[in-house]
Amino acid sequence: MKASFPCPPREPAGTERPRRGLRTRRTALAVALTGAVVITGAAVLISTLPYGGHRSPAHPGSPAPGPSGASSGPAPSPGAPGIGDPLLPLDGNGGYTVRRYTIAFDWRAPRTPFDARTTISATATQALSRFNLDFAGNTLHTVTVNGARATAVRDGDELVVTPAKPIPDGSAFTVQVAYTADPTQQRHRSDAIQAYGWVPTPDGTVLCPQPNGAKMIFPANDHPSLRAPVTFRITTPPGLSAVANGRLVERVRRPDGRLRWTYDSEHPVAAQLIQVAIGRFTFVDSTGPRGLPVRDAVPGGLVTDTEAYRSLTSEHLAWLERRLGPYPFRRYGVLVGDTDLPVALETQSLSVVPRADLLGDQVDAERDLVHELTHHWTGNSVAIRQWSDLWLSEGHARFYERLYSDAHGGLSIEDAMRAAYEQHDQWRHDDGAPAEPTEPTLFKQMRYDGSALVLYALREKVGEETFDRIERSWVTTYRGRAAGTRDFVALASEVAGEDLTPFLTPWLYGAQTPPMPGHPDWQVDPVQD
Repeated sequence: MKASFPCPPREPAGTERPRRGLRTRRTALAVALTGAVVITGAAVLISTLPYGGHRSPAHPGSPAPGPSGASSGPAPSPGAPGIGDPLLPLDGNGGYTVRRYTIAFDWRAPRTPFDARTTISATATQALSRFNLDFAGNTLHTVTVNGARATAVRDGDELVVTPAKPIPDGSAFTVQVAYTADPTQQRHRSDAIQAYGWVPTPDGTVLCPQPNGAKMIFPANDHPSLRAPVTFRITTPPGLSAVANGRLVERVRRPDGRLRWTYDSEHPVAAQLIQVAIGRFTFVDSTGPRGLPVRDAVPGGLVTDTEAYRSLTSEHLAWLERRLGPYPFRRYGVLVGDTDLPVALETQSLSVVPRADLLGDQVDAERDLVHELTHHWTGNSVAIRQWSDLWLSEGHARFYERLYSDAHGGLSIEDAMRAAYEQHDQWRHDDGAPAEPTEPTLFKQMRYDGSALVLYALREKVGEETFDRIERSWVTTYRGRAAGTRDFVALASEVAGEDLTPFLTPWLYGAQTPPMPGHPDWQVDPVQD
């Protein structure tokens, strides 16, 4: 997510615009770390080879063999209502893993409720008497488990499901939730995110689920460390298009004239990175490095006006690949949001960039575009293990955004990091150290420029060559996995050939900002209460 905040004191006016994208643990951590196309026609079937020329492996989701007889294991018990993240303990759910989501929307009109159905293929990790789904708002109709009607009770943002029969440990099961979706649902935060959930457009919607707004859209296991592949089946009125993560598999015109769009995410996706957009879109196809398919989804009236900056995607991909290695997904694209949303968002394989970001200054536009693209390596492919690790996602995206801007007409990274250094103690005081956010301060400026500063300090400490090896090793080692702060410090230490725990611990957890290596003249401004 690309966030913006007030300009640093020493940054020239006009270089910043509003954007998105526990000190008690300090000692404990130190010890522990020892081309344009408008789709038309009645039906389009798409079956292309994924990026790299290899067919996709079979998706997980085949039912596991059921027990042959009565279980002799522990008696069934309730799955946990959350996975216990210290900041958002009820995010995610215990007792099962999701193997696939199938999300079906029968879209009607902007701000108009519509029929929806989500099917969840899962595997029990314990004998379950009941389990939870993260699901807020919307009008619930029926819930079935393995085809049998289940009891479902709302408890705040939790949907507590009791199946007709207990689910044995290790068995595959299927949950289907039928509901009326409410595309006006939003929630608000006082940090950079502001509004999240459903974001209306003049003729449809885009989604902004980050951080935990997916539960307003579909029943989910909603935590950034939990991912599953998704099939989308979206029905729209004639003249409207549907866009979602991944590959367009099929477009069918039904007898009543409505269109059904089917997408396959191709890779597992965290709920906060889900995207479904509906509107009058033009699809603009091009290619990136080594033939990577790139498809932008652009509101019809904005195709020409946004072309100049969108056409830079291949250059941005090549620049990041030289630093972080091959792009980690099978396709990419920019979804132009016809909204006043003050943020850009890294929904997986399809970054959302508000129209204003693509109609203004090129330096600012490229910062947004590079920021969201960087997230596909750090935040999407390498997921965060828990919310306090958010600095690894937003800090990396801001660091490479700044590094690219330095070489393409923007503020130098040294000037940007010096300005951040001067404010770092204030940010620590107000919003917690980089790896010590509270829930209300998750997306404050510390997680952006404040966290990019940690990476800059590490580069100054170990040198650019070693830093580049750390970065490439990070996104390669944990590709397709969740990783956290301890993992990063351990890997950086291994690559650098020295224990970096004593250096990184005060940067990540300290009450005061440490000295910046190589810059003894840099000073931190006094904290104002």
